[in-house]
Amino acid sequence: MPKHIKATIQAKGLEIALHTTGRADYISLTDIAKYKSDTPADVVKNWMRSRETIEFLGLWEQLNNPVFKVVEFDHFRMASGRNAFVLSPQKWIETTGAVGIQSKSGRYGGTFAHVDIAMEFASWISPEFKLYIIKDYQRLKTDEGHRLALEWNAKRELSKVNYRIHTDAIKDYLLPQHLTPQQINFTYASEADILNMALFGMTAKQWRTQHPDATGNMRDHADIYQLIVLVNLESMNAELIKQGMPQSGRLTYLNNMAIEQMRSLINSAAVQRLNVAISGSSALPGTQED
Repeated sequence: MPKHIKATIQAKGLEIALHTTGRADYISLTDIAKYKSDTPADVVKNWMRSRETIEFLGLWEQLNNPVFKVVEFDHFRMASGRNAFVLSPQKWIETTGAVGIQSKSGRYGGTFAHVDIAMEFASWISPEFKLYIIKDYQRLKTDEGHRLALEWNAKRELSKVNYRIHTDAIKDYLLPQHLTPQQINFTYASEADILNMALFGMTAKQWRTQHPDATGNMRDHADIYQLIVLVNLESMNAELIKQGMPQSGRLTYLNNMAIEQMRSLINSAAVQRLNVAISGSSALPGTQED
């Protein structure tokens, strides 16, 4: 389960919780409903009684959820709008397999909905209130974009610390004279994948196959601990190349080194402080993590 990051949208004096699951933002319908009533759960249920709401939710699921149960949805659609019709978020989720709405318990519990659905609900509550929500949501996303850009740049610079030492060792000790540019590129890539295998357990090509939609490369998605170890592996691999150790032996040596260093670094207060310095914080400004 991806980590849930909680942020707070400020709209006309109300705090509205937001969390991110994977790449999708979910906004608290419970908090939005407080703008209208002190019994927000009843407000959400009243919204879900109408046929227009059910049809909107059903269409959203059919566009975004390949396992949505259309037959069960159709039963709700036919019954919606009648005086006796009542539907809770929990029953909607359990019966149809919906993913656009989430029912969460605990300290940050309540009904959450994908931002598309949450904005539709906000319009039903108050078009004016919806504009305040949109404005602060856009502020949060802008802040997040700036933070991620700074973090990405810092990580890229860290990953380059010993890059020249590594490539110079390859050039001086592994590249014979008169190689073609293609052969030279292959040698560099092969040595880069020795480091990838030692640290990540896969080559760059294997990672790309497993993450076809990801931006950047494997190292762009590494955490601060992995990048520190990578810098050390580059330096050590350069020394092992100079000593004439064959590639298979270097892979085993570097893998053991990576395991030992990750164990040492994982609880390091100094590395944790460095991580905060690079990322600004472990979550969005003014946020909390589960």
